[in-house]
Amino acid sequence: MSRSRTDRERSANQAFVALADTMVADYDAIDLLDRLIGFCVDLLPADAAGIVLGDARRELRVVAASSEAAELMELLQLQSDEGPCLDCFQNAAPVSIADLGDAVDRWPRFVAAVAERGQFRAVHALPLRLRGQAIGALNLFDREPGPLPEHDLALGQALADVATIGILQERAIRRAEVVNEQLQMALTSRVTIEQAKGVLSQHFGDDVEAAFDRLRRYARSRNEKLAGVAGKVVRRELDPAVFARPSGPPHRAPAPRP
Repeated sequence: MSRSRTDRERSANQAFVALADTMVADYDAIDLLDRLIGFCVDLLPADAAGIVLGDARRELRVVAASSEAAELMELLQLQSDEGPCLDCFQNAAPVSIADLGDAVDRWPRFVAAVAERGQFRAVHALPLRLRGQAIGALNLFDREPGPLPEHDLALGQALADVATIGILQERAIRRAEVVNEQLQMALTSRVTIEQAKGVLSQHFGDDVEAAFDRLRRYARSRNEKLAGVAGKVVRRELDPAVFARPSGPPHRAPAPRP
């Protein structure tokens, strides 16, 4: 049953409040982006979402994805060097594709790669933009072809705009070197999280999506930063076994013997 307009508006308001709460002095960009894509899938008629950010050389990197399938879609675009998110990033303008099958002439390599390995038929890319220049893109994926209604595109863009403000903050807007530093920190954190997912996946015999869910639930249940917990896993400061426990105090891994 579809949610009522009142329920949807209430959920949207709660999402904006939650995103605004991250805009404090010690906020973590990866947590912000992870929350953003969760809200996108919950509030919008999209099956999955992902975010790419440009680094100091304006090379795109995947920094958040709601599922492994969404991350694959992002990677296929980056590997093909073409696709809606790249056009969105380059032009700082939305790109909405109701059916990727109709875009074979526009992005032949990407469409062919999706046809072979992808799970989605429609893509809607929204820019994370600052003063006419994109710093990244929010991408919404649908398994079935079809357009995204204008009011949903508008809500998605509003969420992306709030996230952009949260990433850059006031001081980053005035100082380009801080902008680059903030983005690089987000990209570095993402690498650490990927490494931690691998450690937990190997320990529990899970797929990486289940491993990420363990990591995220552990961090949120203790009000810790996702990247901080991931770093402890990678450095072996946390015993992977604690991620099997639904609650309880953190357990430190035993110190290595000299």
